[in-house]
Amino acid sequence: MDTTGKAISSKDGTRDTWDAGRIPDLSGRTAVVTGANSGIGFAAAVELARAGAHVVFAVRDLERGRAAAAKVSGGTEVRRLDLADLASVREFAEGWDGPIDLLINNAGVMLLPEGRTRDGFETQFGTNHLGHFALTNLLLPYVTDRVVTVSSGAHRMGDRRIHFENLNLDGIYAPQRAYSQSKLANLLFTLELQHRLTESGSRVRSLAAHPGWAATNLQSHTANPVTRFLMTMGNKVVAQDDKGGALPTLFAATEDLPGGSFAGPSGLGGMRGEPTLVGRSAAASDVVAARRLWEASEELTGAVFPLAVAAR
Repeated sequence: MDTTGKAISSKDGTRDTWDAGRIPDLSGRTAVVTGANSGIGFAAAVELARAGAHVVFAVRDLERGRAAAAKVSGGTEVRRLDLADLASVREFAEGWDGPIDLLINNAGVMLLPEGRTRDGFETQFGTNHLGHFALTNLLLPYVTDRVVTVSSGAHRMGDRRIHFENLNLDGIYAPQRAYSQSKLANLLFTLELQHRLTESGSRVRSLAAHPGWAATNLQSHTANPVTRFLMTMGNKVVAQDDKGGALPTLFAATEDLPGGSFAGPSGLGGMRGEPTLVGRSAAASDVVAARRLWEASEELTGAVFPLAVAAR
């Protein structure tokens, strides 16, 4: 594998592909995976545990989390975390003790009807971005290796900007607009987090990944029945399975990649295939917007970049 993450040819001329079998030994390491009870989060948890990591399932529903963890061969633990409730995020962080080698911000909601989190934020922005923003900052003193945040190719869709003047999209709400804004926020968060880690002298890395089109239960929860039907058909015709969708996350979590990297599928327009490094949109590379979003997120959540960041 070269430093760009692209597959290279081996000495005998065969193509050197990247799959879960390339994950190194993770014995003695701890990985926290949000939303690990289903979809690509579960698929990632399975492979991390298989490689020897102790995997913490950070999930909203403890019963479902325990049922999922029971299917995994390896060391697991289940803890409650509701990203749509900042009190739950703080409770999770306050109950933590010990190093976290990998924090994987995977959980998310997609294309929901208009709604609000417990703290009054638009549901997709509040869950996908603000919940993970607060969780990461609260846990960062324990993180020793990297933070991987799962975004989406949908960050290139919608208005392709953060509505700073109206983050809740009051009066202009549309499921796709809200989802795209939350996924763009994920990438801007990753960018600014890496900047702050570098400035603080920390060796912790911030990376992002997107699964391409993976057939998961997210598509079944969309607001529009027509959209649900089209996505169901797309799942059957275009999508890769959740194991394939988890590969970019695992690639970002275990390969020696530079901070700020963005991993995604290499084939079919970025919708499926083995993982590689991919590009961000111009909006997702805007350092001014990234800083502004960070400052707004601190104000909204009360979570700030910690002075004590692991520098190991």
